[in-house]
Amino acid sequence: MSLFETTEVLVFFNVLLQQLGAPVPAVPTMILSASLSGEASGIFVLAFVATLASLIADWAWYLAGRFYGYRVLSVLCKLSINPESCVSQTESRFRLWGPWSLVVAKFIPGFSTVAPPIAGAVKMPILSFTIASALGAFLWAMAALLAGWLFKEQVNRLFETLQDNLFIVGVLAALICSFWLMWKLARRDAFQSRLKTPKMRPEDVLGLVKAGHSNLRLIDLRPAVVQEAEPLPGWLPANSDSALAAARTWSKSDLIVTMCACPDDVSASHVAGLLRDHGYRQAIAMEGGYEAWLELTRH
Repeated sequence: MSLFETTEVLVFFNVLLQQLGAPVPAVPTMILSASLSGEASGIFVLAFVATLASLIADWAWYLAGRFYGYRVLSVLCKLSINPESCVSQTESRFRLWGPWSLVVAKFIPGFSTVAPPIAGAVKMPILSFTIASALGAFLWAMAALLAGWLFKEQVNRLFETLQDNLFIVGVLAALICSFWLMWKLARRDAFQSRLKTPKMRPEDVLGLVKAGHSNLRLIDLRPAVVQEAEPLPGWLPANSDSALAAARTWSKSDLIVTMCACPDDVSASHVAGLLRDHGYRQAIAMEGGYEAWLELTRH
């Protein structure tokens, strides 16, 4: 069986795996498949296959977000090399573009995986989700496929050249990926080293709440879409900027507890550090974040 006879299968599983979160690029496969297509009508078949595969993955993430809410975002961002960036960028993009950010999500690496569970978490209607997701997937697939079709001669020549120099290409690709990974990991370690500060246990926070501690300030740093979907009584919904603005009206001696729904409490620790830099010496992150608080208050 030739590569041409299996292009639809290759595209389907490649797109499906990528949209499920596997670190496998799908665009090169679609470009090559389009360059091997004998007729222009084959482009639309490949686009349909890619859209279907993307939809299946998006439905899976949507349902995960629908049933498990913010926890899915936390797990996905925990896999990120820079989890704090994952959380903050996801929140800002979804806040800026709304649920219809799904249309452009496919063109933004990483965001295409985290957008569907957010749509599920905020209870976006399944029909609207499907339309937006399908449109985004189709436009994304057609962009890659048309590029492969329009430049099929160049793509085929490049593919042949790569095949003739496969060892050299593999070594260069491995070196580039290794240097990129080391650079990203170094950035992650540098960021996390700044967050190694003491944290307050959720049991202690709850004890202060029940005791009616007068100088206790609670800051909720979960993504805005999650704050709206799952509000927390007693917690001030905020982000890093609004938290600093709100703190200006408080006493510098107040006990400020920050909480987020992010891996290793990175956003909570980051904002607590910013508050301490501004003179709020009793600002501290709550250990375990929202999941720990939810587990504690559920009983």
